[in-house]
Amino acid sequence: MNASQTQSLFSAIVEAPWGGVGIRTEAGMVRELVYLPPSFNEKPPADPLSEQAARQVERYLHEPDFRFDLPLAEVGTIFQRKVWGAISAIPCGEVLTYGQVAKLIRSAPRAVGQACGANWFPLVIPCHRVTASGGLGGFSNHDDETGFHLGVKRWLLAHEGVRAYR
Repeated sequence: MNASQTQSLFSAIVEAPWGGVGIRTEAGMVRELVYLPPSFNEKPPADPLSEQAARQVERYLHEPDFRFDLPLAEVGTIFQRKVWGAISAIPCGEVLTYGQVAKLIRSAPRAVGQACGANWFPLVIPCHRVTASGGLGGFSNHDDETGFHLGVKRWLLAHEGVRAYR
């Protein structure tokens, strides 16, 4: 699937410093947010919900402590939703390690990392605020030979005032 075919999957694409954020809405819910590389063009919202989501993404990109308020599709396993709840409680400008989140929910760091990578709603559920104990860690379950996703994670953390991972 090429960039133009992939672009058609989104209800809106918001320009971001790393490229874009794809927004997919369905049945009155935000179904997915996706970090997109610069090869994707901005796309105007197709419906009122994607317009609301696009405005909130833009607001976060200007105000890192902005709190999202969007109807999210119920996705993920019970365990993943438990991890995402713990991640959502991490304040802007702070990070926890996979191990710290695991301890909070009585699980294992690797399982927390896998749940982070399965997050359908990055930014809204700020998985970028979870790092490895010895550094940045991975991001979005991508091997990422280009470094694109780790670059997004670095940008988001710096945007929120976290200096250690620049």
